[in-house]
Amino acid sequence: MVCCMADLIVKAAVKEALSDKNVASDFYDALDAEVKELLEDAARRAEENDRKTVQPRDL
Repeated sequence: MVCCMADLIVKAAVKEALSDKNVASDFYDALDAEVKELLEDAARRAEENDRKTVQPRDL
């Protein structure tokens, strides 16, 4: 499973994607946590299907 990873998101890319909005500083931590959870769930689904390769269908 995914553990102890560094930040997964790129703040500049998020700012660019939301260029017409203000972004709260704590939004990045919350988004990073959501991405980590998504990756953990996808890895778990791959394992449950006896695969080491995480595929789009695991999302």
